[in-house]
Amino acid sequence: MLALLAEAAADGRLTLSEHSERAERAYSARTLGELAVLTADLAAPAAQPIRLDGRRPVAGIFGRERRDGRWVVPERLTVTVVVGEVVLDLRQAILQSQRVTIFATLFGGTLQLIVPEGVMVETTGTAVLSRQSGQAGQPAADPPRPEMPVIEVKTIALGGRVKIVRPRRSRWRAFSRRRS
Repeated sequence: MLALLAEAAADGRLTLSEHSERAERAYSARTLGELAVLTADLAAPAAQPIRLDGRRPVAGIFGRERRDGRWVVPERLTVTVVVGEVVLDLRQAILQSQRVTIFATLFGGTLQLIVPEGVMVETTGTAVLSRQSGQAGQPAADPPRPEMPVIEVKTIALGGRVKIVRPRRSRWRAFSRRRS
C-alpha cells in the first residue's frame, strides 16, 4: 500500500502533500475498506494491492465450518447453518468497514461469533424455537466510542442458536500493567 503511494508520488500522479496525507490516513486506518479507498484512483482494480471479495457465503450444512485467523470480513456476509455449526472468529480478522452486517439463516444449527474487545455486536431478526447466548452490545468495561466497529447480525432462525463469545481479558496482563 505505502509502496504504491510512494511510486505514485515519484511518477507525479500524487503531489507530496497528497502523498503525506494518504500515508497518514493509511497508518491510521482501522479497516481494510479505508485502505482500499486510498489507492482506488491510482491503479486498475486488477493491480490493487488489496482485493476485497464479499461474494463467498459461509455454510455449515450437516457439518462444521470455521473462519479464523487473518481473514477479510466483507461489509456484508451471508451465513447459512442447517443442522450444523459455523464459527466466525473475528479476533485477528480484518474488517472491510466500520459496520459489518452478517445475514444469518439457521435451521437447527449454531452460529458462534468470537468477537474481540472493542467491537460492538447488535443482533436483530426473527427467531422461532431459537435462542441467543452471550453478550450483544458493548461490554461494560469499555465505554462505546463513535469509531468503534459494529457487527450487526440479522437472523432468521428456526430451532437455531446464535452464540456470541467475548474472550476474557487475562488477569495476569492486567496485574503486570498495574505493577509497571
